[in-house]
Amino acid sequence: MTALDSLTKDGLSLGIELPLDNDLARRDVSGQGLFPDLTRHQERAQLADRLGFQALWLRDVPMWRPRDFGDAGQIFDPIPYLGYLAASTERILLGTAGIVLPLRHPVTLAKEAATVDALSGGRLLLGLASGDRPGEYPFFGADFDRRGETYREGVRVMREIWEQAAQGRIDQDSFLPAPVDGTIPLIGIGGAQQSPAWAAENLDAHMTYHRAGPQMRAVAAQWRAISLKPFMTNLYLDLAENPDAPFEPIRLGARVGTTGLTDYLTGLASAGIAHINLVLRPGRRDVEDVMEEIGQDVIPALRARTASEPAGADIRS
Repeated sequence: MTALDSLTKDGLSLGIELPLDNDLARRDVSGQGLFPDLTRHQERAQLADRLGFQALWLRDVPMWRPRDFGDAGQIFDPIPYLGYLAASTERILLGTAGIVLPLRHPVTLAKEAATVDALSGGRLLLGLASGDRPGEYPFFGADFDRRGETYREGVRVMREIWEQAAQGRIDQDSFLPAPVDGTIPLIGIGGAQQSPAWAAENLDAHMTYHRAGPQMRAVAAQWRAISLKPFMTNLYLDLAENPDAPFEPIRLGARVGTTGLTDYLTGLASAGIAHINLVLRPGRRDVEDVMEEIGQDVIPALRARTASEPAGADIRS
């Protein structure tokens, strides 16, 4: 069973995005919070593993440009950080959402990804983006306007390298190690300057940003019309203390209690969404309390509702 198979085998699954911090909320209140608090990042990653989250997701923010975005991601480069997390966790999948492929040499990235995959026992999900920050490209000597073409070539090169490594031939120059399952799942993050038809044919899954409920259903339907491969989304979450707090839309997500969150996620499952990447950055509560509540109240309920046949409440606007 591949990492992607295990992500989707029991109905809708929940992942969680690093940094496991609420730096956006701290910035709103204090004007600070430009950098996430990573003092407890390892134990929070391990907590996510114990609670039954299916994946940890990392972003790729090569440069901190406060004039443009003011967002440092999880600060650490995702490739070495994935190796650290592989040694720090046991079961949880390790995903990127996503590596800016046009800023990475595809041969180097293929070797790095295969290394993480081997060291983690086949737990890597390699999400790939084309990048949306033009100011980063000159520092890498890369052409922003050609990033779509560079992305396609990078995917082709990595697939070929992993295929060669999996064959195990010793009579020619070879790349080692081979991925655990012969290849590594490639997930398109956003449009990546590609046509939906190309993505459906050449990638293994698709992840997009969250829209308000009815729009999310429509976007999922567009993907399902061309592909049966997994469709995923992120969801920015401010979890209320009151489990019955009503659903309130926020940018790219929701402010809601655990009951309403379970209903909403069930609706996303019924729309054909296979995995939700939760982002806790806008939340104002203790991050570990929020994780515990989701692990105890939401994840088991979702498994019970969606494992056999997705059903539940309609997606709310």
